[in-house]
Amino acid sequence: MKIIRFNAFGRGHEVAGVMEVDDPGSPAEDEVLVEVEAFPINPVDLLTIAGTYASRPKLPAIPGSEGVGRVLKRGADVTHLKPGDRVLLMGRENWMQRKRVKAAEVLAIGVEADPLQLAMLKINPATALLMLKRYRELSSGDWLIQNAANSGVGTNLISLANADGVRSVNVVRRSELIAPLESLGADVVLIDGPDLAARVREATQNADIALGIDAVAGSATGRLAECLAEGGVVVNYGLLSGEPCAIDPHQVVFRQISLTGFWLVKHLGTMSNDERAALYSELGARVASKALQVKIAAVYGIDDIKSALEHAAREARGGKVLVTPNGPVS
Repeated sequence: MKIIRFNAFGRGHEVAGVMEVDDPGSPAEDEVLVEVEAFPINPVDLLTIAGTYASRPKLPAIPGSEGVGRVLKRGADVTHLKPGDRVLLMGRENWMQRKRVKAAEVLAIGVEADPLQLAMLKINPATALLMLKRYRELSSGDWLIQNAANSGVGTNLISLANADGVRSVNVVRRSELIAPLESLGADVVLIDGPDLAARVREATQNADIALGIDAVAGSATGRLAECLAEGGVVVNYGLLSGEPCAIDPHQVVFRQISLTGFWLVKHLGTMSNDERAALYSELGARVASKALQVKIAAVYGIDDIKSALEHAAREARGGKVLVTPNGPVS
């Protein structure tokens, strides 16, 4: 069986590679054996391999924050899953051909949909939906604003908001990103800059915007805060700038703008099994109906992992990079 492993921290395509290991064997009573159909290469995976993510694994390590697969075998005590069921791998270390895992660490997907899209379900769509729903109650016709709108979370947020009738202002860094986001359903797309708040007011006809979604941090956080109505909230979930979130005290003190952070791991940890199942059932249904689709830049085999990692690290790659470790899927 083939797995992906890295023995030192660094750039993914330089330190990670394919290795042969023994098959995982038959599952224990409370386990299932899963054949991994597909996994995406996410920024969190590249950061983990680089050793710069919030949790730093002990070396040698197997990457993999997401994945989808089919149950091959189940243990004697497992009754809610059966061979052939498609499941999300809810743990980590998923970059391998087959995985023996506790049955409680996978989640059945009860819809028929593109497995490549389902492989990307765990992180970005869930992050987007929870940030959309949990911090402000937005109704049809309300507005939100986000930066890094071309990111995986950003494009999911556009689709999810659009389906609920929520209008979005989407901030990007390059003009060539405007047309693709507009074709996805973005209401307003603007280039970031020091006069962002004035241009947002003009584009939205002075709409009251209650929610800002920030993936950049640094001064970009402050620019989002300036775009919000009094009492609005900025939710930060990333630090693409590598700098601390910076908001002018005027926004915090006199306009009562608040800043909070979002980390999916923490939110999933506070949810019951039924709540997690309901979350991913809703997202799976949106994928099956094609209301939620992520653009795919390329799909690689497991033996081409170095090329896949190099591709995934490019800034302008035009979509997600995925790996199908057991060959093409359908």
